[in-house]
Amino acid sequence: MSNPQVETVTTSADKVKLGGAVVLLAGALVAFYALANQGALAQWAALLVLLAGSVAAFFTSESGKSLIAYGRDSLREVRKVVWPTRKEATQMTGYVFAFVVVMALFLWLTDKTLEWVLYDLILGWKR
Repeated sequence: MSNPQVETVTTSADKVKLGGAVVLLAGALVAFYALANQGALAQWAALLVLLAGSVAAFFTSESGKSLIAYGRDSLREVRKVVWPTRKEATQMTGYVFAFVVVMALFLWLTDKTLEWVLYDLILGWKR
C-alpha cells in the first residue's frame, strides 16, 4: 500500500478566516464579561451571536470544510458497520463475565499459592 502525499495548502484568505474566527471567539468571551452590568440577556445574546459568527467563519475555511468532510466520511463508515444481534451481544457478554470469573479465581489461587510458598515454606512465618 502506498501512502498518498498529503499537501496542506493554506491561502492568505484561509488564514484570515481562521484569524477572524479566533478574534470572534475572544470577542465573545470579552463581550460576555464586559456586558455584566447590562443584564444576563445582553450577555448571553452577545456571547451566542459572536460564538455563532466564530463557528461560521471557521466552517467556511478549508480546515472547517475538511472537518465537515471527515464527519460525513465517519457517518458513512458507521452505516457500513454490521451490528451484532441482541442474542450475539448477550452471548458475548456472558463469555466476558465467565472469563473474568475464571481469571479472578486463577489469580486468587496463584496469590494464595505464592503466599503459602513464600511465607510458610521459605520464610517459616506461620500464622
